[in-house]
Amino acid sequence: MRKFIHVNGLFLIILLVFLVVGVSANEQSNVPGPSFEEIISIRSVGGPVISPDGRSIAFGVRTTDWKNNRYDSEIWLARDREEPFQLTRTKDGSSSSPQWSPDGKWIAFLADRGGKRQIYLIRPDGGEAQKITEVKEGINSFEWSPDGSQILFAKSDEIESKEDREKRFGKFAVEDAEYQFTHLWIVDVKHDLWPSPEEVPCYESDAKSDPNKDDSDPQDTKDDCISLPKPKQLTKGEKFTVNGYSFSPDGKKVAFSHQVNPLRNSYTTSDISILNIKTGEIQPLVSKPGFDGGPIWSPDSNWILYSTAAGNTTSDYYLNGQIHKIPAGGGESIRMAEDFDEDIRILDWNSSGIYFTAWQKTKRHLFLLDPDSGTTKLFASTPSHIWSVSFSKDGKTVAFSGQNPTTFSEIYKTSLTNYEPVAVTNFTKQIKDWHVGTSEVISWNSKDGATIEGVLHKPHNFDPQKKYPLFVIIHGGPTGIDFPAVNTGYVYPILQWLEKGALVLRPNYRGSAGYGEKFRSLNVRNLGVGDMWDVMSGVDFLIEQGLVDPEKMGAMGWSQGGYISAFLTTNTNRFKAISVGAGISNWMTYYVNTDIHPFTRQYLKATPWDDPEIYAKTSPMTNIKNARTPTLIQHGEFDRRVPIPNAYELFQGLQDVGVETELIVYKGFGHGISKPKERLAAMWHNWKWFAKYIWNEEVALPLKKEKGNKEK
Repeated sequence: MRKFIHVNGLFLIILLVFLVVGVSANEQSNVPGPSFEEIISIRSVGGPVISPDGRSIAFGVRTTDWKNNRYDSEIWLARDREEPFQLTRTKDGSSSSPQWSPDGKWIAFLADRGGKRQIYLIRPDGGEAQKITEVKEGINSFEWSPDGSQILFAKSDEIESKEDREKRFGKFAVEDAEYQFTHLWIVDVKHDLWPSPEEVPCYESDAKSDPNKDDSDPQDTKDDCISLPKPKQLTKGEKFTVNGYSFSPDGKKVAFSHQVNPLRNSYTTSDISILNIKTGEIQPLVSKPGFDGGPIWSPDSNWILYSTAAGNTTSDYYLNGQIHKIPAGGGESIRMAEDFDEDIRILDWNSSGIYFTAWQKTKRHLFLLDPDSGTTKLFASTPSHIWSVSFSKDGKTVAFSGQNPTTFSEIYKTSLTNYEPVAVTNFTKQIKDWHVGTSEVISWNSKDGATIEGVLHKPHNFDPQKKYPLFVIIHGGPTGIDFPAVNTGYVYPILQWLEKGALVLRPNYRGSAGYGEKFRSLNVRNLGVGDMWDVMSGVDFLIEQGLVDPEKMGAMGWSQGGYISAFLTTNTNRFKAISVGAGISNWMTYYVNTDIHPFTRQYLKATPWDDPEIYAKTSPMTNIKNARTPTLIQHGEFDRRVPIPNAYELFQGLQDVGVETELIVYKGFGHGISKPKERLAAMWHNWKWFAKYIWNEEVALPLKKEKGNKEK
């Protein structure tokens, strides 16, 4: 099993936050279908972990806490022939990352119960959880040792006090120079401590009154204390920070990946080393330019499988990563899965082979990689989308989260020798009485002949003889992907628009995942321009089919989808309204402010100083004087991925050329939504904006709940 601590961030489809004004009850009732609160309150499930004997599955469930304006994650348990039930309850916090002990008698998990996240143990039969660690900085991630006697964990170093500096110089920060390193620690597992730390008094000793005693040693200031086992640090220093790790099956070593510092853009320095648990010796294993990480051991502890950019530091944002294996004792690496044209997520290496998931156009399947030949084959394609996967100790039983176009994600279980997945949860029942419409994959040819696919959502009572308003919702990434699903829209009220009588198109424009390396490279030095070809050719295709009223069209998106929406704002007048969520308006402004500078250098193949023309060609602001479309701009106040100067620049430019615009800044938020009330406001903002320009309806945001609606 491997653990990732740092994930290199590409653009993600993430959604942000909001403000509130007032409306009457009859205005709110114009929103058809489920309320926005009901959408946001949907429970979601994921992260299954199967017990070693294959009989039980621990998994996570996320719920909405409106009172405290937060999302809560807790651990549930599904046993054979029993209804799933909630196992943990962390008040005002969350429980996550369940892991079974190797003997299956315990479940370890992370929880923030009144402080930083710590490791807890609980019996699968229930009972109160026991704390295993008391670490000041909190635990980032953890993994059981193969014999179950210890737990390996990663945590950030203690924050250096800035008190003396602030007393003289006040508060300041040095960019890219102040951060915490992450290192590996190990702790003995002592469950059912008897007596427990709370059962024995802990007295001050006479150390402080003895001039020969060292007051700085805590062992000299307390007597007769019972405490939790003291963790032992395995890696230390400021030469590297750990970003992933994996215990060897024999329990003697740890393979871990590390980079020079925790900065996001330092991922290209990630290498792999081997730590000997007994001696503490660290031996470099993979030391090459570009990213190398995610180590996974072979069942016999002789090989390490890992992900690599294979020395690529100039185009790894859009080209396929590679999978290699290397002898655990060192030597030449061997490329694996060379026959597979997509990014691969390795799940497990067990006695039956190496398993991974990957996109295949709009579906996500489970594949098997032969550890000897390095060739791949499809293992499972049902349900249509297979997400996280967990294997029993003997590798014969598997649990996974997956979904079909008409369901939410559910937890499934099956034997690998007789693959017949059975859902052990039914969270889709939450929408059994809703009209959710249909979703289907359509395709068309773009301006340059490229074949583009997209997902078309239709109302449940769709009439092929009718022309509908069209909403184009553009995913982020650009290496994101849309697929047929019951889509609740996040900050875009998709189900309500379908119920009101509209079509929704979600195009997988060039650069999207699932279509291979060449397709993901099609918008290199062609950002915005080629993306607009793909979106508008899809719109024209639907108009030619007689399905769309061309006088009632809107477009929107978040992150990279927000950038494409901004590009549409300044380069076409065919939409009646546009919403730009956390979008780039000027690549030069973006380049100097973002936290992922390499993204722009890779896609545009230059810095602004090397090639200002390509930055101008692909920037929405270049054609601001052509803008005519009313544009809503939504942005997080502290967004580092797409910094807020992009929002202000587009807002001011649209004002200067007389285009109706509104900028909503979500205070205290970054690139993504993390609270339900702000997500509610963002949905209302989009509903209000498009109601005005698509249906000529004036809508205000409700301060009070409509009479007759159930409280959420």
